[in-house]
Amino acid sequence: MIIGVPKEIKNNENRVAVTPSGVKELVAHGHKVYVQATAGSGSGFSDDDYVKAGATILPTIEDTYAIAEMIIKVKEPIEPEYKLVGKGQLLFTYFHFASDRELTDAMLASGATCIAYETIRDRQGRLPLLVPMSEVAGRMSVQEGARFLERPQGGKGILMGGVPGVKPAKVLVLGGGVVGSNAARMAAGLGADVTITDISLPTLRHLAEVMPSNVKTLYSSRHNIEAELPTTDLVIGSVLIPGAKTPHLITRDMLPLMKAGTVLVDVAIDQGGSFETSHPTTHSDPVYTVDGIVHYAVANIPGAVPYTSTLALTNATLPYALRLADKGWKEACRADDGLAQGVNVVDGKIHFKGVAEAWDLPYTPLAL
Repeated sequence: MIIGVPKEIKNNENRVAVTPSGVKELVAHGHKVYVQATAGSGSGFSDDDYVKAGATILPTIEDTYAIAEMIIKVKEPIEPEYKLVGKGQLLFTYFHFASDRELTDAMLASGATCIAYETIRDRQGRLPLLVPMSEVAGRMSVQEGARFLERPQGGKGILMGGVPGVKPAKVLVLGGGVVGSNAARMAAGLGADVTITDISLPTLRHLAEVMPSNVKTLYSSRHNIEAELPTTDLVIGSVLIPGAKTPHLITRDMLPLMKAGTVLVDVAIDQGGSFETSHPTTHSDPVYTVDGIVHYAVANIPGAVPYTSTLALTNATLPYALRLADKGWKEACRADDGLAQGVNVVDGKIHFKGVAEAWDLPYTPLAL
């Protein structure tokens, strides 16, 4: 198969979809890999590294899309890329269709086959291609939250761990999944007073057993969240409904419950956001304020640490990319029901129910 790896063009997105090591594996399987010039430079990989691994370097993104049967990316195509996607072309990347109608319409119109990292499942029903970036995003959410709690950044001027004689920051983590548990551990490690919420009692029991002593669990309900907000300094929104829109757990009418300078970090912004007042931001302009509350809603948080993120992501995606390239997407999905769940759009039809429901569009079950 002919595989293209374009340079990411989303704001401050420095990750690359395939490392030189991954290229070497794909080439060893008999595939031809074309990498756009400087695609890996933000992650620490030079064009020479790719050439030594067996790739051919192409000068432009247009060249890379035009030659490839399968495009492997990190982030969803954005508007300048829509016209480059060809009918029948296979795109393998994060899509998050349920939060982006323009992207959904563009990919439906393209006639491409879109397999989304975020809805693929393994044999245990987990989301193996979401986990590594969720781990990074969860840890970074606290790192960024701590930064914006600083007074010069618009926050309350509170140190996460406090000091002897001064209480630490109070952190509320909404959602006890991979993002939330990593965020809670990171905040606890900094010495914060952490509360993590979820609607699953088995999840809460597990968290209560494995979390440090400065992490408390709380059943997630509007009443309980409202009761926490007046004394909370940092809120991490980390709820995920795979392939569907995230519910708003903090609505606009709840903002007055918080003190000015409280920081909201919306890790779920890719899926529509955990907060009603959230809208996507970028690494170059990451925050804005609503009613005195600081909102951080960067849609590609792991892109700020591209070396770590690229290695973690490709460790997870490469085995699936090899299967798709070796067998073709139809045969690979026939052999793996979990991979088949990654098929969101094919030739103008939606094959993932959560996406169809998000936009009230027709849903067609995938028949291989």
